[in-house]
Amino acid sequence: MCRHLGWLGAQATVSSLVLDPPHSLRVQSYAPRRQKHGLMNADGWGVGFFDGFSDCQVPRRWRSSAPLWADVSFDSIAPALRSHCVVAAVRSATVGMPIEASATAPFTDGHWLLSHNGVVDRAVLPLSSSAESVCDSAILAATIFARGLDMLGETVVQIAAADPDARLNVLAANGSRLLATVWGDTLSILRRDDGVVLASEPYDDVYDWEDVPDRHFVEVTAVGVTLTSLDYPKGS
Repeated sequence: MCRHLGWLGAQATVSSLVLDPPHSLRVQSYAPRRQKHGLMNADGWGVGFFDGFSDCQVPRRWRSSAPLWADVSFDSIAPALRSHCVVAAVRSATVGMPIEASATAPFTDGHWLLSHNGVVDRAVLPLSSSAESVCDSAILAATIFARGLDMLGETVVQIAAADPDARLNVLAANGSRLLATVWGDTLSILRRDDGVVLASEPYDDVYDWEDVPDRHFVEVTAVGVTLTSLDYPKGS
């Protein structure tokens, strides 16, 4: 399992989202409060962000296979990194999966950043030469990219039908849209005056976080936040 976070709104420092809050992703890397599977997330971390507001926004990433709490260089740089759209994650590797930077979210197709919090049987996913790693999350990301993010909800439902034990909390962003699925683990929404945070668990106890029900799809745009129920197709 993992913990992840997404931001869409005004320019904010990566540090203010990932490191500074009292229960930030850095703290969740060694002491998550709502994680259902695993005790900590020490198998890597990654931060992705977009560097512009144009139609050709470019995703940038910083990933590591080391624990987030141990990376002092990122701690010094994060306050200087600013973006209106961020996807970050700390990783607890699925048993048997490699521990390497390429297996750590966020994954990208050059347009989207994507994180997976969960587990899925690789046997139900199509083989993909574009996957960044052989781990389940990387292959899932490649599958989602190939089918298109407009099909994210439908793709998650179809994969869940093929693997009933799968946990498929997905978080994705392209600079103007922030998408998420809740399937088997936790996700919370924070609607701030300057933007919206989606996170596996709240990063503090101050703001008015809202828990998203299981089996739901979330879309955040400049217009607002939309929640849609995800259900198995009839006959499944």
